[in-house]
Amino acid sequence: MLLGYQSESLRNVSAYVIGRYRTLKEPILSAFTLSQLLVAIAIVFDLISFQFKARERIVACLFVSGILISIHFCLLAQWTAAGLMGIASVRYLTSIFTTSKKAMWGFSGAAVLMSGLTYNGLVSVISCIGTLFQTRAAFCQTDKNLRLLMIVGTSFWLCHNILVGSPVAVLMELLFIGSNLVGYYRHYFRGQLRLS
Repeated sequence: MLLGYQSESLRNVSAYVIGRYRTLKEPILSAFTLSQLLVAIAIVFDLISFQFKARERIVACLFVSGILISIHFCLLAQWTAAGLMGIASVRYLTSIFTTSKKAMWGFSGAAVLMSGLTYNGLVSVISCIGTLFQTRAAFCQTDKNLRLLMIVGTSFWLCHNILVGSPVAVLMELLFIGSNLVGYYRHYFRGQLRLS
């Protein structure tokens, strides 16, 4: 009887240890959860970006955010969006140093090509249109025009993120638009109210 009890206990311990070992081999975070965490970090960069007045600082924050968002879309297997955000990251870095129209058209062409190569229906079209507006914005010489065009482009990305089912990315776009509007108000509209 005692021997049977010990062997039953040993089997329970073995099952527990084997179960724990299997658990350790499984990822701690799912790809979806990790993707949402990366977007949460990107949100911080997006929120602070439009509180700067200097165009270069705005796009530097967007560069870091773009890398995180691109990885987020890779984890969700949204290849058009991942490619477009990868291109956008390079675009933001480039636009710190130049507002050349040739560079703008080069990045626009790369976005259209990426969208065509990874085409996945309506979500590819929506993300491409959003990217084209944001590309134009990144190469604006004034932060005022940059802000306005970014609102339009971000609205397309908001629709995209709703369609692909990324709740934190939806929140990010809403906060990005809100932060952009607050920055626009602080730097432009509030000053005009004082002059009136």
